[in-house]
Amino acid sequence: MHAQILRNMADWKEMIKNNKPVAGVVAAVAVVLVAVIVVLAVSNSKHAKEIEQLEVEKERMQLEYEYADLAEQYALYEGQKLILKNDSLIERLEAEQLKVQRLYEELKSEKATNAARIAELRAELETLRGIMRVYVAQIDSLNRENKTLRDENKKQRRTIANVKSQNEQLISQRDSLTEKVIIASKLDAVGVKVTPLRKNGKLAKKIKQITKLEISFSIAKNVTASTGEKHVYARIRKPDGDILIKNESDVFPFEGSHIPYSCRKVVEYAGEEINGVAMYWDVEEFLYPGEYEVEIFADNYLIGSGVFTLEK
Repeated sequence: MHAQILRNMADWKEMIKNNKPVAGVVAAVAVVLVAVIVVLAVSNSKHAKEIEQLEVEKERMQLEYEYADLAEQYALYEGQKLILKNDSLIERLEAEQLKVQRLYEELKSEKATNAARIAELRAELETLRGIMRVYVAQIDSLNRENKTLRDENKKQRRTIANVKSQNEQLISQRDSLTEKVIIASKLDAVGVKVTPLRKNGKLAKKIKQITKLEISFSIAKNVTASTGEKHVYARIRKPDGDILIKNESDVFPFEGSHIPYSCRKVVEYAGEEINGVAMYWDVEEFLYPGEYEVEIFADNYLIGSGVFTLEK
């Protein structure tokens, strides 16, 4: 095209040299028109290239956004690789993730500036998205399986907790029943009374006359209690709280320890009531006025008690 224009211009120049006025004017006009046409052609060609480049840049920017989105998706699922059981899939995903990052960096750096490369990157993007869908599908499937297992584990834990709670209730009921049986089987000392006696065995009305304290009571009938010899202990507590004892070694077992007693007696128990059980304390110490207490023990239980007052 350019060559033709040049030839025409040469012809018009020749006409001007031959001094032909009309032809010269026409030639001049033609030259101007040709110049305008050339300028317009060049301008249109440049404009077309600019439009094409703008389209390429637009596609590049769109691809950059889509690659960034895909890279973010890979990053979101990064922590879930542990639940995948397929090592080859994990390796492939890691390789594809690096590829996404590399292509994304290429787009950011504006290295991809031609339509052919942009098309290649578009095709790569679709392939990488397909791999990502496989990855997500497997992870979602495994997550559903894990959720099912977690739900089953929770259900089993609740079942175990319920069974444990039921067992604890049964144990508690058993212990309570056992305790009730034990309590029901313990002896019961009733009518506990303390009588101060004079030397002649008669009632002492004054403290200075007392030579002996008689402790008397009855053991009630109890068919659930064990039978045989029963060691019965009495503790006399003075108003100040001290226990009357004869010897530091006079102790008996009670609730895991040993405590002092004032006097003791062995009785034969056959499950029937025993009346008139009596125990004695020989007064060899100073007694002072006030309220005293006596406690009766047997089989590791406090089976009865009573209070009495000594007057001056």
